[in-house]
This record gives sequence, structure tokens and C-alpha cells, in this order.
Amino acid sequence: MNSFYSNGKLLLTGEYLVLEGALSLAIPTKFGQDLVIEGINQPQLLWESYTYDGVCWFQAIFDLPKLRLVNATFQSDKEGSSEFVAETLQNILQEAKNLNPNLLSSKNGCKIKTRLSFPRDWGLGSSSTLINNIANWAQVNPYQLLWNSFSGSGYDIACARHNSPILYRLENNQSVVKEVAFRPTFSDQLYFVHLNQKQNSREGITRFKEKRENLGQSVREVSELTSEMLKTNNLQDFERLIQEHENRIAAILELPKVKESLFPDYFGTIKSLGAWGGDFVLATGNEDTISYFKSKGYQTIIPFLEMVL
Repeated sequence: MNSFYSNGKLLLTGEYLVLEGALSLAIPTKFGQDLVIEGINQPQLLWESYTYDGVCWFQAIFDLPKLRLVNATFQSDKEGSSEFVAETLQNILQEAKNLNPNLLSSKNGCKIKTRLSFPRDWGLGSSSTLINNIANWAQVNPYQLLWNSFSGSGYDIACARHNSPILYRLENNQSVVKEVAFRPTFSDQLYFVHLNQKQNSREGITRFKEKRENLGQSVREVSELTSEMLKTNNLQDFERLIQEHENRIAAILELPKVKESLFPDYFGTIKSLGAWGGDFVLATGNEDTISYFKSKGYQTIIPFLEMVL
């Protein structure tokens, strides 16, 4: 039996512009996904995916060695279907096999179980943690597996593999990762609030690509904001940097800032994270923050120190 585990992710700075080479600050989370593999005697791959509360939401059977899909079941009231999920998984596995032809090449097959430690609609990286786990099992480059299977900057793969906050940058189509210390003195005044909807990051990337023109100046400015945010230990300065970052991304996307559209009466500062319009936001606040968001119908409010690995 082999087992692998990958951390979830949150992108604190550089959303969208990370694709253009902006220096970005990202954090691995205390939530993630594991993958457990057992050998079996028949030439099949039996796959089971479980939610954080132990419910099997997806099952598939593939014949080996060609990874032909035999059967798939999918239980969810969210978007998707058994065929779509199975074909996506099949594509990832085939790309892993392309990178390592010895993968799944024996006459014996295996049974694989995955389990998330967070709800699927939180947007903490159900795909990136899966890809990193498969890459570790297949002994292939996880960034290459990501780019062969999907698109994206790869910061989420870096979070899956590192156990501390990171600075991330794309240089010449290569990932550059540096572990950093990011535990500001005002950490107890930072909260992650879930917006009650899962945002499709690929849709957000598509919108960004439609809007982008010459982004060199924006890349430089956001990189500078990232560096400043990493160094500041003053909440007021941190809030100012958050606001500047929101202004820059809002101007590029031509979208309203989340505080203006959803929480105009909130007493702190709010920053979108990752794909705008869903998943988590970062809020500065105090002992009244949790009651404020709950009064607005948002029940998932996680203090910074309970989220960050």
C-alpha cells in the first residue's frame, strides 16, 4: 500500500497576473487531499473519491493497460457528470502514463482511494492536490503533468508540495518557488470568508485573457505590492496594500470589487483571492467579524491561523 498527501492552496496576491510572471504570495492550507493505492490481481484500475465527511461521490473502473473507461458513477448536485469527471481523470492518468510509460504497465492493477479534508466547493485545490498526488505516485514532474492536463500558473502545485508560505513566479515558462515566513503580528485580525459558491478558475482565466492588453506595468506594480505585503507588520499598511491590489485587478477585469458589491457596510478591508466572484476572500477585522458575515448569510469564516499551514 502506498499513500500520498498534498496541501490545499490560497493565492493571496497576484491573481491572474501570476500567469504573466507577477511575483505572487501563496499559502498552503491545513486542508488537503490524500491518495491511497492498493494492488489487486486483475488488470483494472478501480477508483473511488470521497468527500471530507466520508461520502463516496465518484467511482470509476478502467481496463488496463489502455485505461479504457468501463464504468463510472457520480453523486453530486453540483456541476458535472460521471462522464465528464471520468474523462478528466482519464486524461490526467494518460498524461502521467505518457510521462512515465512504466506506470500501470504490469498485468496487475490497483485500487485507488482519494479523500478531501475540505468541502469540494471551497476551491482550495481539489484538482491541484489530485494532480500532485498522481505525479508523486507516477514519479513525474507535477508541473508538467498540470500543464499537459490543464492550464494555469502552477502556484497551486507549489502549495501542494511546500509546507510554508511561498513566493511564486513564472520565469521563461518555469516555476520559481521560494519559501518565506508570512505570519504577521496582526494574524489574529485576518479571516478567510467563503462566498458560498465555487468559482471555475478556468473561466476566470479565460475572462482575464480577453481583457488583457499590455500588462507589463501591472505585473511590476503587483510584484511590488507582494513584496511590500510580505514585509509589513502594520495592519493599516496591510489594508492599504490590499486596497491598491484590488484596485489594480478590478481595473484589468472591469469588475466591481467584492466589498463594493457584497459588503459595502463592512468595517474592515476585503480582498478577493484567486478567481474573482467565488471561493474565499480575505477580510481584516476583529471579534465582530464572524458575527457580521454570519448575519449576511456567510457561515464559513476561518481565522487565518486555522487555515494557514
